[in-house]
Amino acid sequence: MAASIQIQKNKLHSVQRKHPWIFSGAIATDVSSLENGEVVSVYDHKNNFIARGHFQHATISVRILTFEDVNIDAAFFTAKISNAVEVRQKQNLFREDNNICRLIHGEGDGLPGLIVDFYNGVAVVQCHSIGMYQEVNLISEALRAVLGEELIAIYSKSSDTLRNDELEDGYLFGDCATPHRAIENEVQLNIDWNTGQKTGFFIDQRENRFLLGKYSKGKKILNTFCYSGGFSLLALQNDAALVHSLDSSKKAIALTDENIALNGFEDRHQSIVADAMEYMKDLKEDYDIIILDPPAFAKHRNKRHKAIQGYKRLNAHTIRQIKPGGIIFTFSCSQVIDKALFTNTIIAAAIESKRNVRILEQLHQPADHPINAFHPEGEYLKGLVIQVD
Repeated sequence: MAASIQIQKNKLHSVQRKHPWIFSGAIATDVSSLENGEVVSVYDHKNNFIARGHFQHATISVRILTFEDVNIDAAFFTAKISNAVEVRQKQNLFREDNNICRLIHGEGDGLPGLIVDFYNGVAVVQCHSIGMYQEVNLISEALRAVLGEELIAIYSKSSDTLRNDELEDGYLFGDCATPHRAIENEVQLNIDWNTGQKTGFFIDQRENRFLLGKYSKGKKILNTFCYSGGFSLLALQNDAALVHSLDSSKKAIALTDENIALNGFEDRHQSIVADAMEYMKDLKEDYDIIILDPPAFAKHRNKRHKAIQGYKRLNAHTIRQIKPGGIIFTFSCSQVIDKALFTNTIIAAAIESKRNVRILEQLHQPADHPINAFHPEGEYLKGLVIQVD
């Protein structure tokens, strides 16, 4: 039977609006005896049942799994994962020309603390809470039940996200050599979840990479913070004249070069190992399109101002130097910077650069990274396509 906690009377508003997080300051109960990761039942001040979720001694004390009085068991996870997979099937994400997608996106799929990415038969599980990590066997069973023969292997990779070197990453089911071949919008990719960042690839930019392809024919393009070359590949697939891929990591550039060769694009591509912020201060070449897709400059609110200055500086360098009529794809994946703040930062960069800028497109995360309507924090990726006169 799950332990019980009670919410303070004046702290009920958020949970009554179905927000999936309960913060430590809202709890009236003494929780000192509770263990990280255990399932708790949540009640109001009148002992009415509210929700059930994973407890943790942290600022976010409870991640709510359900607002119904049901058990968190194999049947629960199978139903949740089945629903999430059905949503992706309706999005037509399992195709011959695309076998990469996000299967589970945390709060967006009603499973806070859980990410599952799918790469051509392999599910990579990444937990962001101790409670969810303790459920990995149930999650594995549910994935096998739902995906059946489509599933080759399940790999658990949570030691980084949980910041615990004692946790062992490894296969929960099956086995698969890496790098593993997968396809995104007709482009072939080598995916390595063992040594790659996150789960091995950044799936959330799939639709934005596809959009870049529509702008790319005959263009000279610079892809900064390129990691494994996703944007570069879609540009080349769509007849870009020349693409330069830039990253400060030699390992990332090696991944990019492998993927470029895999698709036979070597003759129109060049890799550059450099710090993007420094490189953008003084461009030596004219580009028709520049992609700015940096890592999160801020993961916490106390770093937000510094992050804004970083985005402004990077974009000001780029706007100032791109050729007249040039196009910039610019992004932020910092959750603490919302769409309005990001747009205002780009406008400030344009003003500083003393050039006219038009916003052509407003970009965001794709539908397999859904946003829980009651959890606006889930909208983390935002971007703009701008044209500089």
